[in-house]
Amino acid sequence: MVATRGIADAKIEQLEERVRGQILRPGQPGYDDARTIWNAMIDRRPAVIVRCAGASDVIAAVQFAREHELRISVRGGGHNVAGSSLIDDGLMIDLSQMKSIRVDPAGRTARVEPGVRWGELDAEAQAFGLATVGGTVKTTGIAGLTLGGGFGWLTGKHGMTIDNLLSADVVTADGQLVHASETEHPDLFWALRGAGANFGIVTSFEYRLHPVGPLILGGMVIYPIEQLREMLRFYRDFAPSAPDELTVYAAAVTTPDGMPAAALALCYCGDLEAGNRVIEPVRAFGQPIVDALGPMPYMAQQELLSRVFPDGRQNYWKAGLTATLTDEAIETIAEYAPRVPSPLTAIVIACSGGAAARVAPDAMAYFHRSAIYNLMILSHWEDPADNDRNVSWTREFFEAVQPHLSGGVYVNDLNDPRDEGDARVRAAYGGNYARLAALKAQYDPTNFFRQNQNIPPAPSRR
Repeated sequence: MVATRGIADAKIEQLEERVRGQILRPGQPGYDDARTIWNAMIDRRPAVIVRCAGASDVIAAVQFAREHELRISVRGGGHNVAGSSLIDDGLMIDLSQMKSIRVDPAGRTARVEPGVRWGELDAEAQAFGLATVGGTVKTTGIAGLTLGGGFGWLTGKHGMTIDNLLSADVVTADGQLVHASETEHPDLFWALRGAGANFGIVTSFEYRLHPVGPLILGGMVIYPIEQLREMLRFYRDFAPSAPDELTVYAAAVTTPDGMPAAALALCYCGDLEAGNRVIEPVRAFGQPIVDALGPMPYMAQQELLSRVFPDGRQNYWKAGLTATLTDEAIETIAEYAPRVPSPLTAIVIACSGGAAARVAPDAMAYFHRSAIYNLMILSHWEDPADNDRNVSWTREFFEAVQPHLSGGVYVNDLNDPRDEGDARVRAAYGGNYARLAALKAQYDPTNFFRQNQNIPPAPSRR
């Protein structure tokens, strides 16, 4: 019998009797695989891992943790840069084996379990010519991305992922399974859409789907790094005024042959002939090294950035939102981009206007609707010996550019809360923070769900 620190073996055996899935402990086959996540910088050792087979296992795990006063973490796709899905010595509730996808092509909806990744959902939905707003990296888990808000190539036309969430089944902090929607537990449903994992463990998501494809107009244009300033100014003028069907990202990257470069990546999800007219200014701009724009399957567009962010690298991010992309911000980006310490690092600016920006900031938990630009310093590298150099450069760059941003941040871009600090975590929730803290006191008064970008319960007014 493998000893489990802090939890008697007899108690673990009781848990094994209550669940259909696997129970994994240190030293057992499969344990290290289960605790390995996308960000290789995160290395933690849970005392016990429950690989849930269904909602009943999630309920049992929550109840067991409460009975034995164990801290928990929750793993969906394991793609979170902060590594919140792992916890030292506590109980990890692993949802990665919950993979059911049920598409209703007539009703244009999908019911999806939390272990599913975006590439898997895309494949099922695209079989019927449908899709919902999802991540731009196919290995990203649907659960974490959705609960944080969710951006993707369809954001301009169809809003954020949470704008397409119709309902959710949620295991709450007291171990109960409830259905949340606009008509059932509407306050909880409001909070789930943007407050991350603070309010429960979602065991099923219901999404609205939209006709997409079979072909979209997508791809990338790459320019010499010397054109970065000019390209960002062009992007600032072009992207916010583009039709909803067009979503455009700007980036500073390193090409496979080691050359620093500037790039525009786009997706037009509408009539291809009309799309070609819309992107004419992109094709006319600058002196590109590569013009790889053209018709392609939506699934191919979803592959565009996936190869850039594989599992198993060291990752450290800094990011911030802003309503305007100032000349000062552009100058700072242009100053730091050529000095990037790792050729794997990307500096990305996403413009999320259109349908996403027309939702009221208090309509759901995600607040920053008017801050349409998201500047992301996505530092990643192979060798842990290079950690200090890459982390220092990322922090220095962000400190230099942060005064030119609005102060908000997308919750899914945050690092470990201990690295970010309380003010940055609060900034992720913006003007909705007070309501979220009050709802936290209602749904999770003991802060049971706290291994996250945490919202502590509001103090009682008694």
